[in-house]
Amino acid sequence: MAQKPLRLLACGDVEGKFDVLFNRVRAIQKKSGNFDLLLCIGNFFGSTPDAEWEEYKTGIKKAPIQTYVLGANNQETVKYFQDADGCELAENITYLGRKGVFTGTSGLQIVYLSGTESLNEPVPGYSFSPKDVSSLRTMLCSTPQFKGVDILLTSPWPKYVGNFGNSSGEVDTKKCGSALVSNLATGLKPRYHFAALEKTYYERLPYRNHIVLQENAQHATRFIALANVGNPEKKKYLYAFSIVPMKLMDAAELVKQPPDVTENPYRKCGKEASIGKQIPAPEEESACQFFFDLNEKQGRKRSSTGRDSKSPHPKQPRKPPQPSGPCWFCLASPEVEKHLVVNIGTHCYLALAKGGLSDDHVLILPIGHYQSVVELSAEVVEEVEKYKATLRKFFKSRGKRCILFERNYKSHHLQLQVVPVPLSRCATDDIKDAFITQAQEQQIELLEIPEHSDIKQIAQPGAAYFYVELDTGEKLFHRIKKNFPLQFGREVLASEAILNIPDKSDWRQCQISKEEEETLARRFRKDFEPFDFTLDD
Repeated sequence: MAQKPLRLLACGDVEGKFDVLFNRVRAIQKKSGNFDLLLCIGNFFGSTPDAEWEEYKTGIKKAPIQTYVLGANNQETVKYFQDADGCELAENITYLGRKGVFTGTSGLQIVYLSGTESLNEPVPGYSFSPKDVSSLRTMLCSTPQFKGVDILLTSPWPKYVGNFGNSSGEVDTKKCGSALVSNLATGLKPRYHFAALEKTYYERLPYRNHIVLQENAQHATRFIALANVGNPEKKKYLYAFSIVPMKLMDAAELVKQPPDVTENPYRKCGKEASIGKQIPAPEEESACQFFFDLNEKQGRKRSSTGRDSKSPHPKQPRKPPQPSGPCWFCLASPEVEKHLVVNIGTHCYLALAKGGLSDDHVLILPIGHYQSVVELSAEVVEEVEKYKATLRKFFKSRGKRCILFERNYKSHHLQLQVVPVPLSRCATDDIKDAFITQAQEQQIELLEIPEHSDIKQIAQPGAAYFYVELDTGEKLFHRIKKNFPLQFGREVLASEAILNIPDKSDWRQCQISKEEEETLARRFRKDFEPFDFTLDD
């Protein structure tokens, strides 16, 4: 028999407006039936006279529901909370205490932390310290089979909670909030986390608590910040929800992921991935974007292998796969315009991008006909990695970091885009955030995967996907299940957050004359030559 859910209410800063709150609760219960508990976070008491509170304290008035409150957030209200371990303040109104765990008869587990963050000693009576957070984490996380808690109550918001999530409005979560609360939420993995103090309502998209491909699936967390009671803007200060205690839930039901789940906002370096079902490769994109030069000399004279002809018996590479029809990207194809190739190796070559985001936007392409990185043979993969490492060194010497991406969707030949970004423009984390944020805005599930993972472990040959590799080695992956915006990678990098050239998001709007392209190609060859691993030492 299914466990009957508990019906709970959570409330933001009451600030002494007890009648307003409890009259609202009575109205809700009259309309929707009784609730089991009311949880109050933020400032329960205000700076108003105590006359209203005295009526509850003396029993003249009574809270209509069992109410649990957090402690003081300022010196002015410390006087109301005499017992640090918690106590009854009035009939049906209980102070939980400075910190701890409340477990109901149903098995519902509520972790609470009163006050605001303090890094100073001695810690004021209205604050918590790193030791308080550490002791809570140790007490709970060290228990055998710990999976998380049902509810976490804190007055301050957790710092960075807005990362990878929907907009938090006027609250800047990178500056506002408590890093200690973030640390606590990371360790305790609450199913619900409530906070207040900022006088606004913010319900963040749920976030996951596990690293995909590295950890078993775990439940998601929902963070909800509530406004102050009776606020004139009518922002939401009371939140109703139903919950079955974690310990009573079926394991499979508990770890079901909501459709709008996001990355964990506190795990900046989490490595996640997702494995979905394989889908057929879509049709070729009708317009071709890049063209290559077969005539330019590449440094010293080369043998037919693409290497310098010093050895009398050069190793003959395995013949690369051939396309079934015309291909714009196979190096020997007669379909190719012949002026943008800038370097040729044994299995791969570099070409400047036609309509590039910058003058040194290049592509790594296999000489043979391969559709994606997933289908590359071992020797081609090895040379792709050499080109990637060399380009990182090259761009670093010029004050830039390079971002790589591949779109295996509506394309028959692998095109690994390499886009340099000036170090002065933004940090790698900013680029990563931009990709994830814009992906979420377009309902694209862009997940992190382990740095040293092989794409072949995640995507099968023929599967459509989009893949990003940052200069730190961090990787983002999306399995394309139906449709995908063809210019997504360019749009993110061209956005104001990164290169700030939004008018260049479509390559067709960036084309220049063949003469200008030839000039750029010559310049790149000259600049790249000191880094060219294909030349003899």
